[in-house]
Amino acid sequence: MHRLAFIVLVAAAFGLMLLGKADTVLISRVGTALTDALTPALEIMSKPAASVGAVMNNLRELAAIRAENARLREENQRLLHWQTMARRLDEENQRLRELSNMVPEPTPRSLTGRVVADTGGVFARSLLVTAGARHGARSGQVVVAAEGLVGRLTEVGARSSRVLLLTDINSRVPVVMEESRARAILVGTNHDRPDLAFLKSQSAVSPGDRIVTSGIAGAFPPGLPVGVVASVDDGHILVELFIEESRLELVRILDYGLNGIVANPSSEDMPP
Repeated sequence: MHRLAFIVLVAAAFGLMLLGKADTVLISRVGTALTDALTPALEIMSKPAASVGAVMNNLRELAAIRAENARLREENQRLLHWQTMARRLDEENQRLRELSNMVPEPTPRSLTGRVVADTGGVFARSLLVTAGARHGARSGQVVVAAEGLVGRLTEVGARSSRVLLLTDINSRVPVVMEESRARAILVGTNHDRPDLAFLKSQSAVSPGDRIVTSGIAGAFPPGLPVGVVASVDDGHILVELFIEESRLELVRILDYGLNGIVANPSSEDMPP
């Protein structure tokens, strides 16, 4: 019986091989029919797996949301603490100003212009804005963005003005370290990061220190945010500016009533 069964199986396999070689269309149809017959069963079996996967994803999302909520609660507590301290310091500062009879700083007049061109002209790093003499712009006025100081006006026409950026090699801005109060000059290098020069003590400077304008020489008002120290290497202190020149669209031109380092042209020399 075992020998007969072996012979029968060999004959059946040989017959199937001959059948497959003889009629491939029939084999393909049989395979397609089997696939169609098994597809509903496979679909039914896949639904529980998909449901389990969706449940696992929801659990992971819930865990992530719970961790995010915990982090936000801690951050909210820190912000409330700093808000309380800021209010206390503001009240104390106001009382000290009243006691010392301090003269309040002037509120600047401002106008907003749109950046329409990024062209050098005489300068390597400058911008053209849609604000001119007829709008109240004058040479030497301060130009800022939401992030911080952009530069100053150097050429003012009737309808447009040119802004000399902090990164231009002709730019010189008196600045001060916000914490150590060490004074320096921000010097443009025609690169994205200007340099700090004429700093008396470099040991007091470290990466991450904030830099603001000092107000020395009456070119810029004090306290305007400029950037942070990016690196200190071999006597060269590079500054990462708060503003990104490539993303500037709207800028504000501020008039503090200061006599800047750029002379204002007379009305007779102003183009119509």
